[in-house]
Amino acid sequence: MSLLIQVEKRVSGTHRGRLDIIADMLDASHGGVKKTYLMYRCNLSFKQLKSYLNYMLRKNLLCMVFKGGDYNPGLFEVTDKGRKFLKAYKNLKALMK
Repeated sequence: MSLLIQVEKRVSGTHRGRLDIIADMLDASHGGVKKTYLMYRCNLSFKQLKSYLNYMLRKNLLCMVFKGGDYNPGLFEVTDKGRKFLKAYKNLKALMK
């Protein structure tokens, strides 16, 4: 039994799940950020970043930012729905401690 607990702790402490990565990206996206910033801040490959960005844009968790009337597809910002997701995620993580 104790071996199972040790293995579970080791695996859960080193690997992030999809929800963890999404929460990291949302947390890093306040104020509008570029793809490169997200990639380095969240420690993702470019392929992973593209996949997560597409998913999060489709689910309306992130949006592309329009600044000064110009469309700049390189900037992403968290939406209200994304903020709600992040709040629920943090509450759930607090309950699990």
